[in-house]
Amino acid sequence: MKAEKKSTRIGLYALGFGLFLGLAILKFGNPVILDQKVTPPVSPVEFWLNAWPPHWGNWFFVPLGLAGAGLALTGRPHWPGTRRLWLLPLLWFGWQLLSAAQTVDGQLTAITLCQFAGCLAGYFIGALVLSRERAWQWLLIGLLAAFAFCLVRGINQRLFEFPQSRQMLLEGQRTGWTNTPPELFEEMKRDQAVILTNGVYAPNPAILAKFAKGRVMGTLVYPNALAGLVLLLLPVSLVLAVNSAKRLRPPLPAAVTTLTILLGSLAFFWTGSKLGWLIAMAMGGLCLFRLPWSKRLKWAALIAVAVIGLGIFTIRFHGYFAAGATSVGARFDYWRAAATTTFTHPIWGTGPGTFQRPYAQIKSPTAEMARLTHNDYLEQFSDSGFVGGILYGTWIVLSLTTLARRVWHSTDPVIFAVFLGVAAWFLQGLGEFSLFVPALAWPAFTLLGVLLAATGNQIDKHSLAGYSSHRT
Repeated sequence: MKAEKKSTRIGLYALGFGLFLGLAILKFGNPVILDQKVTPPVSPVEFWLNAWPPHWGNWFFVPLGLAGAGLALTGRPHWPGTRRLWLLPLLWFGWQLLSAAQTVDGQLTAITLCQFAGCLAGYFIGALVLSRERAWQWLLIGLLAAFAFCLVRGINQRLFEFPQSRQMLLEGQRTGWTNTPPELFEEMKRDQAVILTNGVYAPNPAILAKFAKGRVMGTLVYPNALAGLVLLLLPVSLVLAVNSAKRLRPPLPAAVTTLTILLGSLAFFWTGSKLGWLIAMAMGGLCLFRLPWSKRLKWAALIAVAVIGLGIFTIRFHGYFAAGATSVGARFDYWRAAATTTFTHPIWGTGPGTFQRPYAQIKSPTAEMARLTHNDYLEQFSDSGFVGGILYGTWIVLSLTTLARRVWHSTDPVIFAVFLGVAAWFLQGLGEFSLFVPALAWPAFTLLGVLLAATGNQIDKHSLAGYSSHRT
């Protein structure tokens, strides 16, 4: 009876934590360093539709984290598997605290440390609590429900929201805004959708260009962030959809699977993420080598996938590369600046979350200003020196290689799907700043901890067996 109550508590906690991570996807999709730029909602409509300031997420996380620590202590609170996988993240976060004492911007560093603490908490809660009693099933309920909502929002942006908003701005300019409701016009000015040009309000050209491109972001800060979320959660969504569909009567199985594929693929395609596309191709190729085919057939299929994928990539982004691939060039300048800052401040860096401060001084004159490095690993070197960068990179690489060895021959597609998503997300960190976005980083580190513990098979002797035998 006592074991049953304990299992119930863990299940309820996992459900609540999953709902919180789902809330993060819906409301905390901005980088934490933009906390002061996110206007708090002032009306019920804004509260429902708009993003919330990232620091609000901490008020939800603190009580959940304390509750998770209490549940962790009710079991056997030792780390499953190699000790390095609990020691490295603690050393990394400890170094962040030391680096914070030398920061060039205390406000940016404080909000960044809260974000990193959330990543660390999610990692250990996932490992010490959510991996027990197959609690991942309850965790995924809120997480995937929010993911589905985010995908629908992205598709709605492409089909309806962006075309209508663009037409409204052009029509407002044509009529001199006389037909635009005053409260809506004030909101557009506040959001910089309209700007004052030569004494006359006109649509912001950057906003018009965004609407014309039609790149979707769902509930997140920008399109590449949504691509990262799709990479993280679509693989497990597909596996669960297929497994769940097996219990249904025709034609529902085909409908469920088709809807999942359609939502994920359309939203991903319309993000226009170049790096995301290449990572998806690599993950697809990886899946081919798990199939029970001959080696010759696997290589033939891999070559076919590469040719087709790169062909679509070339056609899809031909205009981008013809225009000079400006974002790639900009990233090289960010990375150059990060390397320069690292060698200038090799011990402590400039402080967690502060890349924008040295970059403003050393960026190329023609380069666009950036607040983050667009590379989570280089950002660690720039912000916290060589030690901070090495600790973070070693932690992630060791975690992923350990998981790869454990799950490659797993008979459970759910385990492999979660690993595939986590690996793809961390790989995208080579060209993005997802570590600083609560909606992305908190779920990713939680799933990383769950996987390491479940496959380590030491906290719960039946954990791995449960994963291998259970089909959702």
